[in-house]
Amino acid sequence: MPPAGSIVLAFLAFIVMEPVTAATHRWVMHGIGEFLHRSHHRPRTARVEANDWYPVMFAAVVNLGFLAGFNWNGFASLVPVGIGITAYGAAYALVHDVYIHRRVGWFGDRKIAAFDRLADAHRIHHLYNAAPYGMLLPVVPVELRIRASRTHRNPLAKV
Repeated sequence: MPPAGSIVLAFLAFIVMEPVTAATHRWVMHGIGEFLHRSHHRPRTARVEANDWYPVMFAAVVNLGFLAGFNWNGFASLVPVGIGITAYGAAYALVHDVYIHRRVGWFGDRKIAAFDRLADAHRIHHLYNAAPYGMLLPVVPVELRIRASRTHRNPLAKV
C-alpha cells in the first residue's frame, strides 16, 4: 500500500473509533460488561480498577491485527488501521484517565479549555450513568445538559 494510502487508512481508523467507542461503551460497558465497568462509576479506592481490563482487552485485539498485518499476505492494511486505533486509544487515555480523572499527575491543576468541555460531558455521563457515551466528540442530549446545569454535584471530584 502506498504511504499516502496508509496515512488515510490510519486517519479513517482514528475517526471511526469515536462511534465504535460510544457504541461499545453504551452496549458492552453499560450492558453485558457492566460488572467490570461498574468500578469506574464508583469512588476509586485503589490505583487500579476492574474497568482497567477494557483497554487491556482492546489492545490485545489490536495486537492480533498487527500480528496478522505484519506476518500474513493480504492483511497489511491492518497495520495502519491498528496505528489509527492505537492513536485514538492514546488520545482517549490522555483525555479520560490523565486529564479528567487525574489518574497521573501530568496536568496538576492546569486547565485546558478543550479538555474541560470534554470533562463537562463526562461529568454528565457520571451523574446519570447515561449519555454521552463518546469521549473525544461526545453527543450530550439537551435535556441532560439542562438537568446537569441545575446541579453542582461533581461525581468526578476527588473525595
